[in-house]
Amino acid sequence: MDWREAEREYDDEVIGETTLGRLFEESAERNANRPAQRYKGGVYDRSLTGDVVPAAAPGEFGTLSYAELRGIVRSLSAGFRDLGVEQGDRVAIFANTRMEWAQCDFALLAAGAVVTTVYPGSSTDQVRYLLDDPGASGVVVENEELLERVRAVEDELDLEFVVSMDDLDAGGEREDTFTLGELHERGAAAFDLESYQEWVDEPAMDDLASLIYTSGTTGKPKGVRLTHRNFRSNVNQIRKRYGPRPDKDEDLPVIDENVRSVSYLPLAHVFERTAGHFTLFASGACVAYAEDPDTLQEDFAAVQPNTATSVPRVYEKIYDAIREQASESAVKQRIFEWATDVGVEYQRADSPGPVLSAKQAVADKLVFSTVREALGGNIDLLISGGGSLSPELCRLYFAMGLPIYEGYGLTETSPVVTVNPPEEPMIGTIGPALPGNELRIDESVGDQDAFDDPGEVGELLVSGPNVADGYWERPGATDRSFTSDGDGRWFRTGDIVHRRPDGYLEFRERAKQIIVLSTGKNVAPAPIEDRFAASEVVEQCLVVGDGEKFVGALLVPNTKHVREWADEEGIDLPDDPEALCDDERVREYVGREVDRINADFESHETIKRFELVPREFTEENEMLTPTMKKKRRVILERFEDRLDRIYADA
Repeated sequence: MDWREAEREYDDEVIGETTLGRLFEESAERNANRPAQRYKGGVYDRSLTGDVVPAAAPGEFGTLSYAELRGIVRSLSAGFRDLGVEQGDRVAIFANTRMEWAQCDFALLAAGAVVTTVYPGSSTDQVRYLLDDPGASGVVVENEELLERVRAVEDELDLEFVVSMDDLDAGGEREDTFTLGELHERGAAAFDLESYQEWVDEPAMDDLASLIYTSGTTGKPKGVRLTHRNFRSNVNQIRKRYGPRPDKDEDLPVIDENVRSVSYLPLAHVFERTAGHFTLFASGACVAYAEDPDTLQEDFAAVQPNTATSVPRVYEKIYDAIREQASESAVKQRIFEWATDVGVEYQRADSPGPVLSAKQAVADKLVFSTVREALGGNIDLLISGGGSLSPELCRLYFAMGLPIYEGYGLTETSPVVTVNPPEEPMIGTIGPALPGNELRIDESVGDQDAFDDPGEVGELLVSGPNVADGYWERPGATDRSFTSDGDGRWFRTGDIVHRRPDGYLEFRERAKQIIVLSTGKNVAPAPIEDRFAASEVVEQCLVVGDGEKFVGALLVPNTKHVREWADEEGIDLPDDPEALCDDERVREYVGREVDRINADFESHETIKRFELVPREFTEENEMLTPTMKKKRRVILERFEDRLDRIYADA
C-alpha cells in the first residue's frame, strides 16, 4: 500500500472526535504510569510545590506521570470553576512556556473556558488590547512582573480574577488575586468527579476552544476563532502522518508514547500549542520544558529528546553555535568544512558509491556524531514551521543525521496544512497536504511566468476541518479572508506557493511581500534571504526594492566572525558597531559573500547594492515577532537612513 493511502486509512486510539479536555483525559488513562512532564529546578519560584509538584534540584529535571498531571489538571479545573468560570468564558494565559502553562491550558479547557493567549513580551498597551478585545474575565500570569503589567491597565478591563503561577509577595495579594498553589488547594477541596466529567464533555465540537491572536506583522492582531474540532482534527491529521502506522519501516521516526520532546517555543502561538503540546500529550509522549533559551544545549543533553519543534531562526542559531565551536582551531574548522561538504554531497547523491559512502562514514565519526551527542544523542526528527527554512541549512542538518521535516501552516489552520513525510522527505519543499486538507492554487495571484518548473504557482487556498471559521468580532476581515463557491468555503492564505506535479509544495513568498520592481519584474525576497541562513559572514538579511529599479538588501554582519577575519588579515577595525558597518574593508569582505549568494539567482533577483546595519533583528528590539518573523515595516523604519543610501542615486 502507498504511504499516502495508508495514512488516509490509518486509525488508532489517539485519533478521535472529542473535546480537548476529553483528549487529555483519555490519554492520561492510557498512559497513567508513563512520564508526562519534565520540569527544571531552580528556575522559577513555583507556587505549586510540596506534595503537588516535588521540588527538583537546581539545574536538574523532575518528572510528573500522566496520573499525577491528571490530578493537577482536575484540581485546577475545579478551582477555576469555583472562581466562577463557566462554559464559554474567556480566560487568558500570560506566561512563558513552562509546565504550568500546559497544566492551566488543559484545566481551563476541561472547565469549558475559551483560552486566549498573551505573549510574555507584550507591552502594557498590547496587554490591554489582548485582554480587552476578547473580553477576558480572568488571566493567569507567570509572576509578579507580568502581574504589574496587568494591574497597570486593570481599570480599563473587566477582570474578575488573576492567578499567578509563581509565589507573590505578601504585600501584593488581594482578594481577587491568587497563586496557582492556592487555586489548586481550593479546587482539590471542591473537586467532584461526576461534575468534572460533565464539564469536559459540555462543549460542542464546534464551540470555541481558544482565541489565538495573529502576530500583527501587517496591522493590529486579530483573534482567530479556533474550535475543539479545529484543534482535534489537526491532531488527527498529524497522527496519521507521524503515528506508528504498521506500514512504516522500523527505521522511520514516529510520534508515539515513547517520544521525549523539549518544548521552548511560545505556547501562546498555535504551532507549539498543536505540534508540541496537544499532539504530544494525545500520543502519550513526555514533554520537558527548557524554560530558558540560553541553556537550550544543556537541556537537550540532559533530556536526550527524540524530537523538538522549532522555527527556522532557532535552527540557524543552533547551527551557528555548532560552527563556532568547530572553529576553535584552524584544523577543527577545516575538518568541519570538509565534513559538511561531504555530507551535503552525500545527501544530494541519488546513489552514493563506495568512495562517497566511506567519506560520509569518516565525516560522521569525526564531526556529525559529536554534534548529535551535543543535542542529547537521540534526535530522530526535528520539525520546522512558522517561517521559510533555507534548503541549504536543511540539507546540512540531514547531512549531520538530524533530519528536519519542514512544514507549513497558519494560525487560521490550527496550524498544520502541509509537512514532509518521513517516508519521502523533499528538501526545499514544505511537503504535501495532510490527509483531510484540500488545497487550491489561485493562479490569478502571483507571477506564473516567473518560474520554469512544471506545476501551478499562485495563492494557496485551504479547506478542511482544521480551518477556523473566522476572526473574533471582525466580520469584515473574515469576509476578506474567505471565499465561497459551489465546492465549499476556502481560506485565502495570502501565501504564494508552487505546487509541483507530485503534490509537494514549495513556499515562494507572502503575497503582500512580493517585491515588484519598477521594471515590472516580481521578486520573492524569502528565497534570497534564506540563502544567507548558513552564511558565517552575514547573520541576517532583509531584501528590499519594491518600486525601485533593482534589488537591494539590509544585512546584519556576523561581527564576531568579521572581527576574527580582520585579526587574521592584520586589519584594525573600529570598536563602534556603526563605524564597523561603514568600514570599506568590511563592506568589501561582505560583498564577496553577497556575490557568492547572487550566483544562485537570476539577474533581476540579485542584490545590486547593500547596506550593513549595526543591530541584530530581535524580539526584544521589536524587529522580530514572538515567533521570530521579520517585522519588515519596523526594520525599514529603524534603518531608513541606510535604505536611502541604497537608492540615493537610483
